[in-house]
Amino acid sequence: MSTFIRLQKRLSRLGIECHFYNNIYTFHQKNTTAQVLLPQALPLEEKAVRQLLDFASVNVPDSLGHVCAARATPDFHPGAIAPVGSIVATTEDLVIPAAIGTDINCGMRLLATGLSYDQVNAQKATITAQLKRVLLQDERNVPVTPQSFQALFDDGIAAWVAALPQQGLWQEVNFKRLLTEINQISGQSLITADSKYAPEAFFEARSIIRPASLGTVGSGNHFVELQIVDEILDRHLAYQMGLKKNTIVIMIHTGSRDVGFYIGNRWQDKAKALWPANAKYPTSGLFGLADDDAHNYLQAMGVAARYAWINRIVITELIRKELMAIFKHDNSQLIVDISHNIILPEHGMNIHRKGATPANDGEFVLIPGSMGDYSYVAVGKGNPDWLWSCSHGAGRAEKRQSMRSKKIMSDQDSLPWQCITLKEERLREEAPAAYKPITPVIEAQENADLIQPVVKLKPWITFKA
Repeated sequence: MSTFIRLQKRLSRLGIECHFYNNIYTFHQKNTTAQVLLPQALPLEEKAVRQLLDFASVNVPDSLGHVCAARATPDFHPGAIAPVGSIVATTEDLVIPAAIGTDINCGMRLLATGLSYDQVNAQKATITAQLKRVLLQDERNVPVTPQSFQALFDDGIAAWVAALPQQGLWQEVNFKRLLTEINQISGQSLITADSKYAPEAFFEARSIIRPASLGTVGSGNHFVELQIVDEILDRHLAYQMGLKKNTIVIMIHTGSRDVGFYIGNRWQDKAKALWPANAKYPTSGLFGLADDDAHNYLQAMGVAARYAWINRIVITELIRKELMAIFKHDNSQLIVDISHNIILPEHGMNIHRKGATPANDGEFVLIPGSMGDYSYVAVGKGNPDWLWSCSHGAGRAEKRQSMRSKKIMSDQDSLPWQCITLKEERLREEAPAAYKPITPVIEAQENADLIQPVVKLKPWITFKA
């Protein structure tokens, strides 16, 4: 409590009123209010609070668009611009590009392999070598065409699949299953896009193009992880997903890579350039887009979002190809693909989620811990007080910079989990100690009626670029 009182005093000097009750922090500043669901035992950082209130106060002069509500989940911590774990709801005529930044449609995908731990462990060395080659050493053959990208951005993922060349990876894909799984991608029906906002390199006059980032995981906290179903918490829902104890699942965490970087940066710059000439720049440095500009941004964001979805699809099919070569059969199935860095039109508002996951009633969600802690599959409860959202993970407890000076584990073989990476600094930056413990993060959200945990997953082999 003394820590909270000290924080309360510091915030008060900034004109921020702060209250804490039942794991909920409520902040008031002028006409702005924001709430954070966070157990008192977990750290609350002043910078993250200021960032959340800055976003909660965004408006555009001469526009009726405004922020309706601002919330944050227990993985709440400062980001480069927007705090991670934040949800900002605006009217339909306002968007804030900086709220989701450049890692547009970063999200999680869970694949059930249909294989037991014993089956996979017997082939561990081979699996590790093959997936390292594909995921980290860029040994993949993923041909696409300008026509397929045009179809993707203008018509959607199914149109992209229909326009793919029957070469390379695509000669070995089960397209019937793939088309069925597209319907399981959460939120994609809410997104529209326009190819005119895509990078021009996708439409060069070539029969085949191979984008360098397609089928790649990316750096930072992105990963591909083999996990063991450790505990069934809801037998009925686990059965519905086809998950059984001691089977292997694969979690994929990545986004739109260089496409999101391209679009995110351009539109953050454009939001500043489009600011009314007769109006002062906001002191927060955050610029919203209103009306037609907001609509155009969402179309551009949709380009990056669709690229992120096909990036996760490609990684899935690359993994399936290797498992098929090793086990001679493939009964894998997609459980869920869900975004956590995206703006979606929901409930008559634009819901901006930065490191926060949609948790609509009955919808499956993924909440990973660190590579040394458990992950959870849960089902959303559709709680409107928390903007139909939940956390996207445990959340960082230590900055990457501070972890770089820490000693790394010298012998991974003695641990129940293993990290495969080409960069030693990943072992420091992404060490379990860099993250909050997952248990209180899950319990707080269960108690607040955001989620219902279904399955507990144990990390086994993590691939980080």
